[in-house]
Amino acid sequence: MRLAIASDHAGLELKAELLEAGRARSLQIEDLGTYNNDSVDYPDFASKVARLVASGAAGFGVLVCGTGIGMSIVANKHRGVRAAVCRSEFEARMARAHNDANVLCLGQRVTGPGLARSILEAFLDTPFEGGRHQKRIQKIRDVESAP
Repeated sequence: MRLAIASDHAGLELKAELLEAGRARSLQIEDLGTYNNDSVDYPDFASKVARLVASGAAGFGVLVCGTGIGMSIVANKHRGVRAAVCRSEFEARMARAHNDANVLCLGQRVTGPGLARSILEAFLDTPFEGGRHQKRIQKIRDVESAP
């Protein structure tokens, strides 16, 4: 599985924790930045990850900013991306199982590193259930295609 990950300056430390967690699982990871504490604009980094996920070049994405909210707003502007801000393992499992989320958004200012690792694991380990949820995912795709 290929995982694309990025953060802005407000998520840099938590991104480092998640990179370590992903590498411990032997995931193929592409770190798209940022790489230092200099102030940057989160839309640039959210779009880098979203483009890889939308194109299929990455199976999943992870975005980290202060709260996860800004990253999720930007990522969800990209067709084919279903980004979810998750604050618990339960939310991560439901985002995958019911919403077929393909980008996990986390906030360094609101989620500690241990919990963030657990959320990432729940997100990656939970398959999409399909079934009754598939028609809802199709409706999302229909909205994306509407003029």
